[in-house]
Amino acid sequence: STKEDDFVEHLMITSTHSDVLFFTNKGRVYKLRAYEVHDAGRQAKGTNLINLIAIEPDEKIQTVLTVTDEKKEGFLFMGTKQGIVKKTPLSEFKNLRKNGLIAISLKDGDELLKVKNTYGDANIMVVTQNGYAVKFNEKDVRSMGRTASGVKAINLKEDDIAVCMDIAVDGEELLVISENGYGKRTPIAEYKLQNRGGVGLITYKISEKTGKLAGATICKVDDELMLINSSGV
Repeated sequence: STKEDDFVEHLMITSTHSDVLFFTNKGRVYKLRAYEVHDAGRQAKGTNLINLIAIEPDEKIQTVLTVTDEKKEGFLFMGTKQGIVKKTPLSEFKNLRKNGLIAISLKDGDELLKVKNTYGDANIMVVTQNGYAVKFNEKDVRSMGRTASGVKAINLKEDDIAVCMDIAVDGEELLVISENGYGKRTPIAEYKLQNRGGVGLITYKISEKTGKLAGATICKVDDELMLINSSGV
């Protein structure tokens, strides 16, 4: 169970000795071994992360990844709200301290949006709140060090920000949801590969009726969907 004003954002399956990486909106990463989070019953409230890692008061967890031995040769692919992406070898994150390290150097006003585990040949999708989307191959992004700032994934207009960065897999779909509750699913195969750094394609025509895009994700046809509004409903 959770507090009345709290809800589940991240859910994963892991093993006792796996590393769990916590990435925050400020571009920092923290690590725990899974066994450091105590077992608890289904109805238990769980353990507050501030008791386990030295997260700052103004930091919010954006992505949680579990790292097993077979994943340790891949990359961490990061995306920010200002449309910046970065690819860093996962091996650079093996010696983390509980007080955290920089995962990506952010420009003023920018925040880390999402982090995904890749292996060098994934197609990446970035979607913006004004309804633009770009799909490109991660090979267009060179491998960079842990403190690098990254490169531009999409050329944003002045009033636009990215709301999604995800791995685009043919056979799956892009789901977008607007601020006023409108949604749309589009097969990933309908998006052609483009060069990184362009303006992208219009994936959703926003209007006063729909509002801007509140979020987007890559999903399968039979995935279940949970939407929560600003009132927590």
